[in-house]
Amino acid sequence: MRAVQDGKLSLDEDINKYLPFKVANPAFPNEPITLRQLATHTSSITDRGSVYAGAYHFGRDAPETLGDYLKDYFALDGKNYSKENFLNTKPGTHREYSNIAAGLAGYIVEVAVGEKFNLYTKRTIFTPLKMDSTGWLMSEVDLAKHSNLYLAQGLAVPIQLYGLSTYPDGGLRTSVRDLSRFFIALLNDGTYEDGRILDRKSVEEMLRFQFGATNKPDNVKLSGEGSLNSGIFWATKEALTRIGHNGADPGLVTMMLSDVDKQIGVILFVNTATRPEDGEVYGAIFDELWKLGVELKGVRAN
Repeated sequence: MRAVQDGKLSLDEDINKYLPFKVANPAFPNEPITLRQLATHTSSITDRGSVYAGAYHFGRDAPETLGDYLKDYFALDGKNYSKENFLNTKPGTHREYSNIAAGLAGYIVEVAVGEKFNLYTKRTIFTPLKMDSTGWLMSEVDLAKHSNLYLAQGLAVPIQLYGLSTYPDGGLRTSVRDLSRFFIALLNDGTYEDGRILDRKSVEEMLRFQFGATNKPDNVKLSGEGSLNSGIFWATKEALTRIGHNGADPGLVTMMLSDVDKQIGVILFVNTATRPEDGEVYGAIFDELWKLGVELKGVRAN
């Protein structure tokens, strides 16, 4: 959204306008893919598990660049190219979450602004908001302050820290305190204390519901049980009553959600990844924090 605000990108242009290699769904070769589709997970790009697993590099930062990984995945002569990297659905018509598509969006920003994504985000987001303990790469943060990571399946087993080739899709290393500054800025029209990262118009576009009756993915419900809507790289939870993002990776679970009135925000980090059936425990912790937020909102209102 910052690159869009600065006139470097459009959410609705064919992404091939910006890329040094072509990205097209082979089943729909003449249908453009847009940044808005990448951001709402309707691009028809899918994560091929065997390839995405290779994006994790335990004990080090990724040895390959973001662009090289993506070129190998999308270019016709790429070593990981396959028709199976895409769904058999027209871009814009079906929603399926894709980490690689998110990484691609980060790379498009990188190409458009002429600056590595990790450096661009530090300059335009982390520094203005004084997020001093935040970085994408292991080489950018103090590893002595980095949480140990664990896999728990009965016993908690420590695992190495790792880098991610597609790091813009969720490889941020930060603290709850730092990320709170970013979250508050988004909920406060783009500003926190004396730092501004976006103008009001850009924030409104980022947070508004992107799906409607005339542009609804075929597998999305807009009301009732199981309803969902999306902003730019976030989604609704709890039947449209909360907005934000959850995530999980080896050794971690994260949640960052607000109410739609932008009055309550909760961030939860956990450095232990458990079995899927154990996730209810973390959800229960989050719900208790949410109740506290509701109580504090009431006290403030009084």
